[in-house]
Amino acid sequence: MKFSAILENFNASLWGHHIIVPDNIVQKIMKTGAKRVVCTLNEIHTFQCALMPKGDGQYFIMLNTEIRKKLQLHVGVKIDVVLKKDDSKYGLPMPEEMEELLKIDDEANHYFHALTPGKQRSLLHIIGKPKRTDTRLHKAIVITEYLKSTRGRLDFKELQEAFRNQR
Repeated sequence: MKFSAILENFNASLWGHHIIVPDNIVQKIMKTGAKRVVCTLNEIHTFQCALMPKGDGQYFIMLNTEIRKKLQLHVGVKIDVVLKKDDSKYGLPMPEEMEELLKIDDEANHYFHALTPGKQRSLLHIIGKPKRTDTRLHKAIVITEYLKSTRGRLDFKELQEAFRNQR
């Protein structure tokens, strides 16, 4: 589903730069029961994201600083957008390092898969963000050990402390 949108900014502390998704496209995606999509901007950058409700019946997609810098986007610029339903299992790629750990550690695998999909995505984002394999593996190990130590209870402040303690 293709459309063009203008980059806007909410100028609020919680939400920032975004594009509005036309209602007809939102309706087509929502009919499938999904809110997660694969978004391609200007035929250059593809990423997985969610359709977020604006509160007035419209939906939007957030564009973070990294994406805006990569595509040299600023408020008011027109962007060509292609959306398709995200059929992936987690809504983000599973980093190879985490996949391997979960294969060999049944307890960590159990606790990870008992988390809500949103918490799973958050952890996968934390692991997948670094470019270096060593860093991704370290993050995956800290997360799996943390989940086992808390019996699957996830507190992001505690997790940050676990990262600090493992340096």
